[in-house]
Amino acid sequence: MSGFVEKPEPIQVPGLVHLHTGKVRELYRNEAGDLVMVASDRISAYDWVLPTEIPDKGRVLTQLSLWWFDQLADLLPHHVLSTEPPAGAPDDWAGRTLVCKSLNMVPVECVARGYLTGSGLAEYDESRTVCGLALPEGLVDGSELPAPIFTPATKAAVGEHDENVPYEEVARQVGAETAAQLRQATLAAYSRARDVARDRGIILADTKFEFGFDGEALVLADEVLTPDSSRFWPAERWEPGRAQPSYDKQFVRDWLTSAESGWDRGSEQPPPPLPQHIVDATRAKYVEAYERLTGTTWS
Repeated sequence: MSGFVEKPEPIQVPGLVHLHTGKVRELYRNEAGDLVMVASDRISAYDWVLPTEIPDKGRVLTQLSLWWFDQLADLLPHHVLSTEPPAGAPDDWAGRTLVCKSLNMVPVECVARGYLTGSGLAEYDESRTVCGLALPEGLVDGSELPAPIFTPATKAAVGEHDENVPYEEVARQVGAETAAQLRQATLAAYSRARDVARDRGIILADTKFEFGFDGEALVLADEVLTPDSSRFWPAERWEPGRAQPSYDKQFVRDWLTSAESGWDRGSEQPPPPLPQHIVDATRAKYVEAYERLTGTTWS
């Protein structure tokens, strides 16, 4: 069992219809038929959405996504129409709201990997493949791959794992032409972002994109290249053969599996609230990622 420790009641705003509560975002539709995405400060780990929030997290994710949409604008159109909160919305929606074009979403998590770690490493250790793609012998945790690879996954409900699938399964589900478009767009966006991040002293190990169609046009959607959807490593501390320090919620995962938390991950009991020092350390990592990538000070 997993999911929300405490599922929040969605805020009701005149003129908006609430559609969905995700791990981090609330999704609404406005009277014009556009989607309104509001990023909360919720954080998830081990398929649980935790009871403790990380201050500023939703704003960091939103502002970093907007920055990346600009970096990728010549490669791919994106879905953002406005960042203005709707009339009548709470004051704290400022900076965390995206009004977006409604798209025909593709039900595939489009993952690009340039380095071996996580679920890719687990599969490689068993079969020397990732999503069925053969890789050379001798790779270890953190190894740079010979070239970036497209390793898609099927989208899972809250509380369930996304499942890595071979490219052929994506082609079967969405058609060969769409699958080829997804692969090309994913690898192009990853390669651009990897180079941008590298110039700022950050390794983009892997990332997840979501796409939808606006008519015949493939459009980049959801969040992009944030610490929630990507693995960012400080380049100066990269050392293949071990787990890499990263700009994400690793502090949260480490504390939850420590004796201090008292939580048994294998049980069906929900995780406990986070202590303040873990909240502070996690917020600092999100802010540091934003500042290092964008070159601007978080305020």
